[in-house]
Amino acid sequence: MPPLIAFAGVLGGLAVVRWAYRTAVRINQELEEARLERVAETARASEIKTLRRDPVTGAYRPG
Repeated sequence: MPPLIAFAGVLGGLAVVRWAYRTAVRINQELEEARLERVAETARASEIKTLRRDPVTGAYRPG
């Protein structure tokens, strides 16, 4: 009987390790997708022209 219990424990341990590995891979993939989205958002935001004040005339110009 003890070898059967040890075998069941090993199988249970392998199942837990497999679940933890898959969860870690999924979380890392989601984090990478979120990082790429932030990078894309930053790139889109930098394409927007802003107005800067000309110190000599005080007028606002694209810059």
